[in-house]
Amino acid sequence: MALRVLLVVYDNGSQIHMFPMGTAYIAAALRAAGHHVEIWQQDVHHHPDEMLTTVLDEGGWDVVGIGVIAGYWQYRKLLGLSRAIERARKRPFYMLGGHGPTADVRYFLNKTGADAVVMGEGELTVVDLMRAIEKERRFEDVEGLAWRDGPEIRVNPRRPLIADMDSIPLPAWDMFPMEYYRLQAIPGASRTDFVMTVLSGRGCTFTCTFCYRMDTGHRARSHDSILDEIEYLRKRWGITFINFLDELLMTSKERTMAFCERVLERDVRFRWWCNGRINYAVPEVLALMKRAGCVFINYGIESVDNGVLKNMRKAARVEQIEPAIANTLAAGISPGLNMIWGNIGDNRETLDKAVEFLIAHDDGAELRTIRPVTPYPGSPLYEHAVRMGLIEDCADFYERKHTNSDLLTVNFTELGDDAFYEALEDANRRLLTNYHDKRLKAGLDEVTRLYRERNAAFRGFRPV
Repeated sequence: MALRVLLVVYDNGSQIHMFPMGTAYIAAALRAAGHHVEIWQQDVHHHPDEMLTTVLDEGGWDVVGIGVIAGYWQYRKLLGLSRAIERARKRPFYMLGGHGPTADVRYFLNKTGADAVVMGEGELTVVDLMRAIEKERRFEDVEGLAWRDGPEIRVNPRRPLIADMDSIPLPAWDMFPMEYYRLQAIPGASRTDFVMTVLSGRGCTFTCTFCYRMDTGHRARSHDSILDEIEYLRKRWGITFINFLDELLMTSKERTMAFCERVLERDVRFRWWCNGRINYAVPEVLALMKRAGCVFINYGIESVDNGVLKNMRKAARVEQIEPAIANTLAAGISPGLNMIWGNIGDNRETLDKAVEFLIAHDDGAELRTIRPVTPYPGSPLYEHAVRMGLIEDCADFYERKHTNSDLLTVNFTELGDDAFYEALEDANRRLLTNYHDKRLKAGLDEVTRLYRERNAAFRGFRPV
């Protein structure tokens, strides 16, 4: 029989939210299996958590599901929504998904009161879970499932990763208010662009210690599958700009160039943004990316100190970073420069080097600040912190240590906490001053052109 499933998209407090890609993939898989699926859009409408209780009581739902990645905000939203679910008189079967719950299923099941966690990739597991709810199979036979069996919590073996990315149903775009999500602002997009997220693959070829991604390796979609999806988005919703949300699109020179060549062969016209690696940021690759429509590459540089990079298992050296960013700018592509600080081996000197690098290579595309590194559960850095006695367990992380992404979770440096914050305050003051000084100069230059050159193309002084 078909089950009635309500998937919840939580509100992260943004004016315009990014398209909830994970939820859309799960919705598509459930619908393809014959279930009735609807989305509760807390993000779009900023509904209070308690409204979910009424929705469950009035809707006759068999299953409700929420997925979160990690982080203090998602965790607290999950707890609030879980309380709303528990208060429902007609409480349905409650499932969790995402990297956050997968990292410690027992903690999340006990904390939220949920009935099950879909661990890792969810498309196949969630369909098998529906069969178990329908009594067509046993819960203990569902790979990738952690579940509540009376007073006990049982954890089944993990499901193998989906090898064929083209076999997964495309996201259920039509179940979401695309006119809202396409208004997302992103570096490189103009005010008249309509932006949408797309996955070109899953996973990453690298193993950085701070990453909470627990699935190994990378699995790419075929180029034509990606471009078919983009053409559909263009025709159906007028999408002109694609945000490739993969952990890493630039997994190799060969893959990156082959994708760009296919874009040009098919003459699919769109501009795009992706996550990249400095290892592959060489002129021939970047020139082809530019021709294929790439305007922004987000680089996870993280540090400009070789000792710290080695501790991170970043598989990169400072000597590669400078030419990679220079090559990117020379190709006419804007580089996003991500830095974190407070890792093993970091000190004031490594922080100063990071600030100087960001200022020297700032092209004004976006505001960049530096955050402390966070050892998310599921990451090697978290396991190190537990071994060192810096974190007790998942409860300690979420309830006491990780209160905000811009504040210390664990201090891996030799600085005291007060000295740590003093250094970070100074660093971000410098970065904010640099950014706003450049914005001020650009604004004043615009005033000059307006009145002295009688610039008739001027469209008004806008804050964004």
